[in-house]
Amino acid sequence: MTPRMLMITALAVPIGAAAAVISWALLQLIGLITNAVFYQRVSTTLVAPGAEDHNPFLVLLAPVVGGLVIGLMARYGSEKIRGHGMPEAIEAILIGGSKVQPRVAVLKPVSSAVAIGTGGPFGAEGPIIMTGGAIGSLFAQFLHLTADERKTLLVAGATAGMAATFNSPLAALVLAVELLLFEWRPRSLIPVAAAVSVAAVVRQPLLGSGALFPVDVPLHLGTSAYLLCVVSGVISGLLAIAATGLVYASEDAFGKLPVHWMWWPAIGGLVIGIGGLFVPEALGVGYDIIEAELTGSIGLGLVVGILIVKTLIWSLSLGSGTSGGVLAPMFMIGGALGSLEAHVFPAVGPGFWALVALAGVLGGVMRSPLTGVVFALELTHQYEAVLPLVIAATTAFAVSVLLLKRSVLTEKIARRGYHLTREYDVDPLEVFFVSEVMSEDVLELEDGLTVAEAVQVLGAPLDGGSDWEQRLYPVVDSAGALRGVVTRRTLLAETAAGRGDRSMAEVMRPPAAVTHADQTLRHVAELMSRAEVNRVPVLDRDDASSVLGIVSLTQLLAARQRDQQEARERERVFRVRLVTPLWSRR
Repeated sequence: MTPRMLMITALAVPIGAAAAVISWALLQLIGLITNAVFYQRVSTTLVAPGAEDHNPFLVLLAPVVGGLVIGLMARYGSEKIRGHGMPEAIEAILIGGSKVQPRVAVLKPVSSAVAIGTGGPFGAEGPIIMTGGAIGSLFAQFLHLTADERKTLLVAGATAGMAATFNSPLAALVLAVELLLFEWRPRSLIPVAAAVSVAAVVRQPLLGSGALFPVDVPLHLGTSAYLLCVVSGVISGLLAIAATGLVYASEDAFGKLPVHWMWWPAIGGLVIGIGGLFVPEALGVGYDIIEAELTGSIGLGLVVGILIVKTLIWSLSLGSGTSGGVLAPMFMIGGALGSLEAHVFPAVGPGFWALVALAGVLGGVMRSPLTGVVFALELTHQYEAVLPLVIAATTAFAVSVLLLKRSVLTEKIARRGYHLTREYDVDPLEVFFVSEVMSEDVLELEDGLTVAEAVQVLGAPLDGGSDWEQRLYPVVDSAGALRGVVTRRTLLAETAAGRGDRSMAEVMRPPAAVTHADQTLRHVAELMSRAEVNRVPVLDRDDASSVLGIVSLTQLLAARQRDQQEARERERVFRVRLVTPLWSRR
């Protein structure tokens, strides 16, 4: 790492503070629109659209009007505001050089506030991730930074906004590692952690410092409860698969409509309105319902209604391309599933099974089990439940990856023609050294040797069948000190041109890159990439004129192949031998 990391960390600090303020402003805007639409009053208090009985026409039409506004904003403002925000942030990181348009920073939070404020069953976190990321990206674009540094500041803004929304700094940091950074390196983790920490501090005077859904009850855990956490994880994983499938089935269905996509969010709004007529509590962010689930104070009828209606209207309307997040809906749907399980599973503590299923659904939908666990803990401060949460979230994650090809976050990117993997492992080139793969049987050519003499030494036609597989030849002086290199292609060209009398000193060139035996193969791969060569001389570190060998691209690939063999080839290391009594052998 270089001191430049400290500079990026310093830049991340104000981004974290700005993201916290934006998070607060977005929640205020959602409250303002919700109060204006459903209660005809001016207030920024965050209230539920379905907390009181409303005119059925208002419940039905408000989401339609909201969807129409979002469609207009997307068509004439920026299409990037469509969706729940996280795939767009990932796409900006992987494909767009971490560059986000300035208009997205304004239109995304406004469109999301309109969607949620008019009854949309979405969360504020996805828009805040996109908006915070846009702020970080815009700030970085005014500076002379690399794409990786822009990515770091984009993720710093995104996760800082999320930490401020839920007062969950650790979950935001884990989300950055599992979803957004695509690496685990100090150069990015430290600036992101700084931004998240600042956002959590700035949040306190704006939104408070306590848990969002505090739960302080003793748990009575036993072996049966741990086993049932596996069952809950399986059910959560299946629900996650069903919800993800519904989102993209809805997107496919909307894609077949003979109308412009600008009108799709309004049609999705109609779906929301119809669902709201049956279960008004399914509208909006639903923090009050999530709290009731996690404290065990929700009735069975409402649990079933939320589980069915919330899942349907969220999945179907999100597929219409409206603007809204996934986390809060997953909290409510997962909590409803667990509340339903609580009527079958043994009592462990109020809201326990809702908490377990919440983490499971989150781990299954987002393919981020660690994020699901940490989120559940930070939302409730129910740290006694850490082991059950790990069991449920990991089980749901396993079910999801076994039965579903891509997650709700990556399917959209794949549909745009891009390949995305979120499986990280150690680069095998990082753990092998040049000394382990280099060729030490190297033919050196003296600088006074002619091209014709060199060809004779090689012993066969240069375009195939040579006694030497070597393609790059060090040129040395009479004392054996390196002067340059010559390639087989150069010798072939000189021979074909009838210039066989030229000496090696005339045709050689300085090596484009050199390495040492104690360097990693990753370092060599970077040298080859920059110099655009596929063979590099290996020099003695203590004597730069002494050639120890040559390392080639083929040898780098052989090292990777060795790593692949460890994953594919099976062997039995120990064998069990059965020793029988002597009398049985007679």
